[in-house]
Amino acid sequence: MPDESPIDRIYNELGNAIRALEASGEISARVVVEDHARKALLLSVASHFEHKITGNLRQLCRMAKNSLLTEFAVNKAVSRQYHALFQWKEKNLNSFFGLFGAEFKQRMVASVKADLHLDTAIKAFLELGNLRNQLVHQDYATFPLDKTSDEIYKLYQDASYFVDAFPDRLNEFIIQDEAPVASRAAGCAAETTQQQDPAVGSNSE
Repeated sequence: MPDESPIDRIYNELGNAIRALEASGEISARVVVEDHARKALLLSVASHFEHKITGNLRQLCRMAKNSLLTEFAVNKAVSRQYHALFQWKEKNLNSFFGLFGAEFKQRMVASVKADLHLDTAIKAFLELGNLRNQLVHQDYATFPLDKTSDEIYKLYQDASYFVDAFPDRLNEFIIQDEAPVASRAAGCAAETTQQQDPAVGSNSE
C-alpha cells in the first residue's frame, strides 16, 4: 500500500472532523466546516504540486555544468514563475512541454495520445490549477467553489499520475538524448587512437 501523502492526511483529517460534526447533529457547523475544508484542500493540493514540480525543475537546472547558467535558470525560470509556466485554462500541456524544446514536446504529445491515464491526469492537473487561480483571485471568502472535498481529492488522485511521472519522462529524454552523444564521443576516441597507433585494431601476428 502506498505511503500516505500530506494531501491524504489532510483529506482524512478533514473528513473525520466533518463526520464527527454530522454524527453529533451539528449540521450547520458541518456545512460551514465543509465549505472551508474544500477550499483549504484545493489550495493544499495546488501548493503540493507546485512544490514537487518546481523541485524537479530545480534539479534539472542544476544538471548544467555552468553554475552561472544554473542559477540564472533557477531564479528566472523556476522561482516565483511556476504559474506562468502553464496555460491553466487549456486542456493540454503542450505549451509547457514546448518550453523544453520541440523534440521533447513531440515525444510528450505522442505519449499523451497513447496513454489515456496520462491524458486524464493532465486534464485534472489543469483543472485544479485553474480552480486555484479562481479561488485566489476572485475573493477567497465569497468564491462559490462548485467542488466537494471528495471531488477535489479525486482530481488530486488523477493528477498525481502526471506529477509523479513527469520527472521520469524528463530523465528518460535526457538519457536518450545523451546516448548518441556518448556513442559519437566513443567513436571519435577510437578513431583518434587508431590514428595515433596504426597497429591498434589490425590483425598483427
